[in-house]
Amino acid sequence: KEKIASKNPYRKWLNEQLVHLSDVPYNKLPTNYDEEALNKRQTIFGYTKEDINTLILPMAKTAKEPIGSMGNDTPIAVLSERPQLLFNYFKQLFAQVTNPPLDGIREELITDISLTLGKDSNLFEIKPEHCKKLKIKNPVISKIDLAKIRSHNAAGFKATTVSILYRIEEGHNGLERSLKKLLKSVSEAIDDGANIIILSDRNVDDQNAPIPSLLACSYVNSGLQDLGQRSKISIILESAEPREVHHFAMLFGYGASAINPYMVDEIIEKRFNRGEIDAETSDLAVRNYNKAIGKGILKVMNKIGISTMNSYRGSQLFECIGLNTNVVDKYFPNTPTRIQGIGLHEIEKEIHKRYSKAYKMKKIAGDMELEIGGQYRWRRNGEHHLFNPLTIAKLQESVRSNKPDTYKEYSELVNDQSKQLMTIRGLFEFDNYDPIPLDEVEPWTEIVKRFKTGAMSYGSISKEAHENLAIAMNRIGGKSNSGEGGENEERFYKDANGDWKNSSIKQVASGRFGVTSNYLTNATEIQIKMAQGAKPGEGGQLPGPKVNPEIAKTRNSTPYVGLISPPPHHDIYSIEDLSQLIYDLKSANREARINVKLVSEVGVGTVAAGVAKAKADVILISGHDGGTGASPLTSLKHAGLPWELGLAEAQQVLVMNNLRNRVVLECDGQLKTGRDVAIACLLGAEEFGFATAPLVASGCIMMRVCHLNTCPVGIATQNPDLRKKFKGQPEHVVNFMYFVAKELREIMAQLGFRTVDDMVGQVQKLNRTKTIEQYKAFGLDLSPILHKVSVSEDTKLYNTETQDHNLDNALDFEVIAKAHPAIFRKEKTTLDFNITNEDRAFAAILSNEISKIYGAHGLPENTLKVNFTGSAGQSFGAFATRGLTLSVSGNTNDYIGKGLSGAKLIVKVPEEATIIPEDNIIIGNVALYGATSGEAYFNGKAGERFCVRNSGAKAVVEGIGDHGCEYMTGGIAVILGEVGRNFGAGMSGGIAYVYNDKQTFKKRCNLEGLNLDPVISPNDVAELRALIVNHYNLTQSPLAQRILENWQSELSKFIKVLPEEYKQALIRLERENLVKS
Repeated sequence: KEKIASKNPYRKWLNEQLVHLSDVPYNKLPTNYDEEALNKRQTIFGYTKEDINTLILPMAKTAKEPIGSMGNDTPIAVLSERPQLLFNYFKQLFAQVTNPPLDGIREELITDISLTLGKDSNLFEIKPEHCKKLKIKNPVISKIDLAKIRSHNAAGFKATTVSILYRIEEGHNGLERSLKKLLKSVSEAIDDGANIIILSDRNVDDQNAPIPSLLACSYVNSGLQDLGQRSKISIILESAEPREVHHFAMLFGYGASAINPYMVDEIIEKRFNRGEIDAETSDLAVRNYNKAIGKGILKVMNKIGISTMNSYRGSQLFECIGLNTNVVDKYFPNTPTRIQGIGLHEIEKEIHKRYSKAYKMKKIAGDMELEIGGQYRWRRNGEHHLFNPLTIAKLQESVRSNKPDTYKEYSELVNDQSKQLMTIRGLFEFDNYDPIPLDEVEPWTEIVKRFKTGAMSYGSISKEAHENLAIAMNRIGGKSNSGEGGENEERFYKDANGDWKNSSIKQVASGRFGVTSNYLTNATEIQIKMAQGAKPGEGGQLPGPKVNPEIAKTRNSTPYVGLISPPPHHDIYSIEDLSQLIYDLKSANREARINVKLVSEVGVGTVAAGVAKAKADVILISGHDGGTGASPLTSLKHAGLPWELGLAEAQQVLVMNNLRNRVVLECDGQLKTGRDVAIACLLGAEEFGFATAPLVASGCIMMRVCHLNTCPVGIATQNPDLRKKFKGQPEHVVNFMYFVAKELREIMAQLGFRTVDDMVGQVQKLNRTKTIEQYKAFGLDLSPILHKVSVSEDTKLYNTETQDHNLDNALDFEVIAKAHPAIFRKEKTTLDFNITNEDRAFAAILSNEISKIYGAHGLPENTLKVNFTGSAGQSFGAFATRGLTLSVSGNTNDYIGKGLSGAKLIVKVPEEATIIPEDNIIIGNVALYGATSGEAYFNGKAGERFCVRNSGAKAVVEGIGDHGCEYMTGGIAVILGEVGRNFGAGMSGGIAYVYNDKQTFKKRCNLEGLNLDPVISPNDVAELRALIVNHYNLTQSPLAQRILENWQSELSKFIKVLPEEYKQALIRLERENLVKS
């Protein structure tokens, strides 16, 4: 590396050749244009009041992307009657299982959205001209930035502007001709020496309409590739069209290097002048907006696991939904599109509709009223929503008064999409009827056992709403889902009246909140959340003020300390890692099924096949439209696919590979009626999840303010006064499930199915409805969804066998056989065993057996001590519970102490070893991930992500890799050696003591929100010394011995790392305790 890096004077080349846009002088070229009135142009480009008030203004004020909630129940673009921007026909791809998404906020050191403009030279010719570039820090630029680029005439730079308008009177033929002319003009400009091409849609008028910026950008990008000219230029968009994160992400994904959203700038300037934006200047408000878009694009990149804009630009990581192959092959080559859809004619027709509205209005242009919008919440005269005031009222009346006829009215409103298409399933009709008597169909009491409520954490919804769902589902034999927020152990036991608040499904998400041995023991199903329909590839955050003492107790964290769910599971970077977690969780509860939650996207079938081979028992395919307590608006609308596509693909791939009989296939995402369930079943699902509908049945009125903690009906709030307004009853949810099952039974009888198993995957009973005349839907081809795989007759289309998790030979059983006195009589026992790296997840099965008997209390301290010699496999000590002391003389692999639940772990160098412990790695990566309590002493170095999301364990180690103590919320970490980069990123609680002997700590620490203090207070000194003494006594560490022998001088070398949020929380708790006393 050193040899290559020093071969040429690269720094000198950069200093001489690279130009920063911020250093380019502004020549005050005119930035105002003689154009149509703003309101008229807004109408031409499809702006709505919602775009301005919900998207643009909040970003201009806060520099943050706006947040929404409760998912998406509007039609996809190809089914909407309203003219849609071309961007809306594409969905963002994201990482799940095969590679991890990234956390660009906490791991900012590996991310970069800057880009350079200019010509790219031959990579094999290493010369100074490679550095002849114009660098822009944020590729979302202002009109001033664009003026600077236009006027920068230094040698090696030439910018040329090319118009992207077409003659409106020429229709789609004119659009097609203009695109060809555009490519020719750009090619000629390149031949003329231009190396920056600005595509501009300015100067629309009553004769010239804008070519969609995405269409123009992608066609130029791919066309120049075919001509061999693409590397000679950078593309800049000067366009009125982009205004939300998805628009910008798509333009960069299809080749743009910079974008000036000039109409957004005009809107911000106008609203600033009217006093609607609280900022010092309008330029600052524009910069806020640009910064928010930049952050949002970073999130979109991170979803798919990309860290730099240079890698993302031109990557085309999207799937079309509703564009035909003629358009895609010509203008968006190599982009997947599976169900066909509209062509250039319909694209132009949508432009023409907006254009006609702008120029046929009789009113004065300045008074032209923008459309309301209604994409993000229901508005009168806005976009249609499946849950609207009428459907909500009908559903709530039916379940509250137990009125089947009213439910039928609700069901017909949702199911009948002949007048207004809403979903892909709305395009289907049942076929090949073969009716049987209704009494021959399995009873509703059996059907509802296949029903589940969605994963909603206590924290995102109130205690009352959460428990209401659990009681209802337990009454009917269905399953409720804890969500990722843990669960109070008091709910694991039945109430005196027989009701049970226990969530049958316990979720394990990236934050691992409250995931203990006892939590897992009290599940009948454990769900690994790989992605969430409303925001796939993203994590989440519960702000400190919302973490009240009860939520903190449930999540094993500190009250008032913020909690972060990272985008990835830090123990899942591949399918093999997922297989390990499945093994760990199955070991933690052998009676529970292991469920892996995926989100519908292209390729999900291949992922599902891998998950089945990884030994999951259940695979859940979630639709893009699922509800959420909080999500960036771009994810709510533009990430993931309808479940109809993902479910059909998963079923087909699993059947094709003879894997379908090994797993249960589940589906969720805006399931509202028995017809929805029937179609999901015919496409391959045998279990079904409901989330939004049960909440509506419980009283939700879809105000979509879940993220604001102001829910007026006491569901999505922790406000004590608002919680009192919760009026939901378990009976309401039970009635809803009964009505859905009853409707499903009637459909089953018409189609001739006696059981749900008989119905699974029988797609020949579905056909495309012939009554749909909507012009955009006419071109859709649903045959890929309705395809039935040709397999032998004995191939099963549903689950018929259980997975073999290969637990019979686990080392735990040998230990359990010899540990009866300790487990059943609490007698202190010491055992000795050899261990190898084939012995994975030791202690998970053992702890499960202890938790079954003693719950969270476990055994008294040091009741069972097990000494191992050798090299332990992955996940040693996973979910190890109280009373266990596990010592390894040797080393361990990754994930040691995952979910540690009170045990003591010791890993030490063998006595006969001659190595220096503090210079050698003794444990692998991701130690103590999600640990809630217990102690750990490691006589050597750890790998990366030590104590990630630790919330209660105390640990001593002699050096660590990168990202140590990331997302930590509690506990204590003592680091007796050097740390890697990015220490303490996202750390909001707990304390770290770092031995800074070589003075390298500060430059490797992520200082945001952290206090770095000397260890001075008597309590801190005593705490630190006691842990080092323990470390020495348990491992005979030479390093610990040296520190203790020179305690007074060595103490000054320690730094106490205390998060400011944790410090303030402790002060508040002390104040509250004083008030109580």
